[in-house]
Amino acid sequence: MQRPFIHPSIADVRLENVLYALADPARLAIVRTLANGGCPMNCSTAAPAQLPKSTQSHHYQVLREAGLITSERRGTEVVNVLRRSDIDQRFPGLLTAVLSSSS
Repeated sequence: MQRPFIHPSIADVRLENVLYALADPARLAIVRTLANGGCPMNCSTAAPAQLPKSTQSHHYQVLREAGLITSERRGTEVVNVLRRSDIDQRFPGLLTAVLSSSS
């Protein structure tokens, strides 16, 4: 049996963890793809193509633990969703500023 994903409550999401997660170019690319996609995406679709699966898993774990995404297993796939409205409510304008300034 696989371990369940742990997602922090939005009240427990800390700004320094969000900024740390977004500081990595690969994780920022994943967040940008999820933000632009507007729908749930599996791991390999949202991650940069050159990343090995183990590295992708690590980046998704950091994003999940920071509170930026939720992940759900659907059969053999893991589907990820950006917690855009939660993050915008907790830190108004943060994602918009980071994504627009780093494009």
